[in-house]
Amino acid sequence: MTKREELWQLTRETIGDGRLSVIMPLYRLASAARENILATDRLYREHGVRAELIPVDDGSEDGTDAILEDLKSDTIKPVVCKRNGGKGAALRAGFAASTGEYVLLLDGDLDINPKQTPYFFASMVRNQSDIVCGSKRHKRSVVKYPWHRRLVSFVYFSLVRLFVGLQVTDTQTGMKLFKREALGPALARMLVKTYAFDLELLAIAASRGAKISEAPVVIRFGAKFGALKPRTVYSMAMDSLAVFYRLRLLKYYAKAMVPRPLDREPLVSIVIACPKPSWMLEECLKAIDRQTYRNFETIVLPDELTGKVRPAEKRNQGIKAARGEIVAFIDDDAYPDAHWLEYAVKYFSEPDVGALGGPAVTPPDDGGMARLGGRVYENIFVSGNYRYRYKAGGVRKDLLDRIGGYRTDFWPGEDTLLCKDIVDAGKRIVYDPWVVVYHHRRPLFRPHLRQLGRYAFHRGYFCKRYPSNSLHLSYFLPTALLAYALLCAPAAWLLGGIALWPLYAYLALVAAGSFAFNPLVWLMTALGVVSTHLWYGFKFAQGCLARKAPCEFIGKDHAHGN
Repeated sequence: MTKREELWQLTRETIGDGRLSVIMPLYRLASAARENILATDRLYREHGVRAELIPVDDGSEDGTDAILEDLKSDTIKPVVCKRNGGKGAALRAGFAASTGEYVLLLDGDLDINPKQTPYFFASMVRNQSDIVCGSKRHKRSVVKYPWHRRLVSFVYFSLVRLFVGLQVTDTQTGMKLFKREALGPALARMLVKTYAFDLELLAIAASRGAKISEAPVVIRFGAKFGALKPRTVYSMAMDSLAVFYRLRLLKYYAKAMVPRPLDREPLVSIVIACPKPSWMLEECLKAIDRQTYRNFETIVLPDELTGKVRPAEKRNQGIKAARGEIVAFIDDDAYPDAHWLEYAVKYFSEPDVGALGGPAVTPPDDGGMARLGGRVYENIFVSGNYRYRYKAGGVRKDLLDRIGGYRTDFWPGEDTLLCKDIVDAGKRIVYDPWVVVYHHRRPLFRPHLRQLGRYAFHRGYFCKRYPSNSLHLSYFLPTALLAYALLCAPAAWLLGGIALWPLYAYLALVAAGSFAFNPLVWLMTALGVVSTHLWYGFKFAQGCLARKAPCEFIGKDHAHGN
């Protein structure tokens, strides 16, 4: 028996009566998907390994989904994601469909040869590890790639060791073996969906006590090793810094909530308040129809049925009509990700959770000025730690009945008061970054600032009237900036240039936080941030000084107006 045959035997013995789940994410690989999947399936069959292949099409839209459907068998169990969500989302979907005690993550392009599988099991057994990472830097690896990629890889792994503390030489190679009990809890706490997914996954697992070892890989030189785009490097750096921030400073992963599995699938009532039928409403309904969680009903409330009333009053009518245990609210100028309900519903297994929300992401097909409006909202110097948050998307029906639903004396601001009432009732509001809604934005500058001004006015008014959940120092900063800007000219005349130093520092921070490779996008985003700060500060001060808040009637500035 050769050495390799001995390793395959060790692999079979380690798996025993269990199973190896091989999750293969694919994106726009229709030309190679069939051959790669069948070759991998044949490899494990030839060596007697009990394996299930779970190829995951990450919204390719190139015919990959049809190929996977045709390959479905006892050992090939495809998963199709309707929309591209990144490698992280694809692997989460694949893991949810897997059953094996051991899980192998294997890039679907097969640039990394799966024949190395027994070396991964050998490393796991020899080192008694929970995770085995393929490493290009392993002394027995066979890989050739350009010197500049080697340099970047070395610098990156050095920074990972320094800041994150991972004692591995390569986090990015697309072949990793996990014991199921190490992978599941780490995946459940993940936030990154794209470039730094591997780093975050390993960092979470290691922080929870998982032992990591490495194994050699054989990598076929491919085009993806030849190009290193500045945009990719920048995104990778930002995602990696975010992992460090959450791991070392926020301690987020240690505190992140992982709900217990549901013992049944509760009915969800989706309520959509809208003025009339529109292309946006049609888009929203189509996205709802693509939900992976299927036990739901949809309640649409146009003016024709409800009369011309405010959104809060429409939603209250929806609450009364709802048959579900959970009521999910979404506006007609937004549409949900395919996993919206699937990821949200699980939190209601915890009795102290009253509501759940997630991020609002600018749709990729929005117009240029609308995307700029989204960039401004997502800027850290505009929304800070709240830049991806969306209003409560799902609430317990019995809780809504108890608190009387939405208050109808304010618009906008009804969502803020609903959250206050939920917390005052002793329930928690959970935020999950995977419960994604795509929200069409107002274009810069006038529509964006008009909408922002209404929110700022009510925030200022609520700080005075409802301080328990609205009185935060960060809300006052734009008004302080506005006051400083108004004093800049006389102060500079009296004190000289030193009075302008804070202004220069502010502009430098805005420029850094608004960075884009396109100079025009960079400039417009920075101008959008500055104008947002100044206008918010003015309207916020108005709200603080107002004796009462006007409840504007919906109309010209609704989703379909100007």
